[in-house]
Amino acid sequence: MSLIALGLFSYTVTGTAFGVGAVMALRLFCGFVAGFLSSRLLTRVAHRTVMIGADVARGTVMVVLALGDGRTSTWVLAAAVAVLGAGNTFSNVALRSWIPALVGGSARARANGSLVMGRSLATVVGFASAAPVIAFGGYPLAFACNAAGFAVSAGALLVLRRAAHGEGSEGAEPAADVGTVKPASGTEPPGAEAPAPGSGMKAPTTGSGRRTPATGAGTKTQEPVADPVAAGHPKEPVAVGRPQEPVRRSRFRWRQTAAPLSGVLLMMIVLRGIDAFASSSHNVALPVVAHDAHPGEPALFMTRFWATWAVGTFLAHLVLRRRKSEAAWGERAFALGTCAMALSFAAAFWGLPGAVVVAAAASAGFADGWTEIVYASRLQAAAEPLRSRLFGLSAAAEQSGFALGTIATAAALETLPASVVVSAFHGVAVCGALALLTSLYVSTRRRRLSRTAERPQALSRR
Repeated sequence: MSLIALGLFSYTVTGTAFGVGAVMALRLFCGFVAGFLSSRLLTRVAHRTVMIGADVARGTVMVVLALGDGRTSTWVLAAAVAVLGAGNTFSNVALRSWIPALVGGSARARANGSLVMGRSLATVVGFASAAPVIAFGGYPLAFACNAAGFAVSAGALLVLRRAAHGEGSEGAEPAADVGTVKPASGTEPPGAEAPAPGSGMKAPTTGSGRRTPATGAGTKTQEPVADPVAAGHPKEPVAVGRPQEPVRRSRFRWRQTAAPLSGVLLMMIVLRGIDAFASSSHNVALPVVAHDAHPGEPALFMTRFWATWAVGTFLAHLVLRRRKSEAAWGERAFALGTCAMALSFAAAFWGLPGAVVVAAAASAGFADGWTEIVYASRLQAAAEPLRSRLFGLSAAAEQSGFALGTIATAAALETLPASVVVSAFHGVAVCGALALLTSLYVSTRRRRLSRTAERPQALSRR
C-alpha cells in the first residue's frame, strides 16, 4: 500500500514525473547505503532493537505525512522517503540474519518460507486495498494504515521473548567456504598439544617454535598467550629479527566486509543483484501492459497477476518444507530457480492467452519463492558476524540493481515494446545463473580430480 500511496503522493507534491523518479531514486539510494552500514550496526546493537527502531522511525514519518497531507513540502517528503528507504533495509537485514537465533539453524528454511509466504500475501492485500483506501479517505488514511502496521510490528517485537538459543549462539552451521582454512590432520608440529575447546588460548612456545609444557618439574609456569584469532584480531606472521608492527585496520568498511567471502558466495550475491535488476523490468512494465491489454480494468489485471504469483510462492514454501536434504537450499538450486523465474516472467509478457499468462505468473511466483528461501537459508548458514555482513552486502546489491534496472527499463520502454524489454532484462539474469552453474560444475570437477589423484598416493604410502 505504501508503494502505491507514496508514488501517487510524490506526484502530487512534486508535480512532475521527474520528481517522482527522484523520490524513488532517493529511497533506493538510502537503502543502498544502509545495506553497507547494517552489518556494522548489528555488531553493536541487538537485532530486535534495530528492528524496533526501524519500525518506530518509519511509523513516525508516516504519521507526519498523514498529518501534513496537502501542506507537506518537498523537503519533508524527501526526509520521509530517506527514513523509509534506510529503515526497510535495516529491518530486513536484521530479521534475515536473526532467523537462525530465533528458530535454530535446522529450521531456518521453514522459517524463511513462512516469511516469504506472509510477505507475498501482504503484498497482494496491500495492492488490492490501496485503491479503495485512497478513494475513501485519501492519502492521510493510507499513511495512517501504514503507521498502524509499523506500530503493530514494533509491539510484536517488544513482547517477543528472546530465543532459547540467544543471539550469540544461533546454532547455524558453519559455512565451508567463507574463507576459513583448517590445517590438515597430521601437520601439527611434534609435541603440540591442542588447547582446550572454546578456551581461546594456545600453548606457549619457545623461541625455536617448539611448544613447552605449561607446568612441570623444574620448569617455570608461563602465562598462556591469548590467541589473536579467537580474540577477533587477524593473525599476522612475525618476521625473525624484526619488531612486530601493529595491525592496521582498513578505514573502508566494505573492504573488511568483502574480505572473508569466497567466490561462490560473492557470485550468489552478484546474481541476486542481477536478479533485482531484471525484476525491475516486469515491475515497471506490468502497469503499461495492464493499461494496453485491459484498458477498462487495469487494476483488476494487476491484482489477478500478483495474486497468482503469491499462490506460487505459497506452493514453493510447501514443497521446500518437505525437503530435509541440505541440497534443497544449495547454490545449484538457487541458480536453477533464478533461471526458471526469469523465463516465467518473460513468458508472461509475450501476449499469450490468459490461461497461459496465469500459469506463467504462478510459475514465476513458485521460482521467486524458491530462490528467496534457498538464498536466505544459504547465507544464514554462516555464523555471526559474517552473516550480518552477507545480508548487508546482499541488500546493497539488490537495491542498486533494482534502481539501475528501473531507470534503464523506463528509458527502454520509450522505444521498445514491453515484451522485448522484459525478455532482454531477464535474459541477463539467465546468463548470470548459467555462469554460476558453470563455476559450480568446474569447481566440483576439480575437487573430484584432486581426490582421484590423491588415492594412489595414499595407497602407495600404505
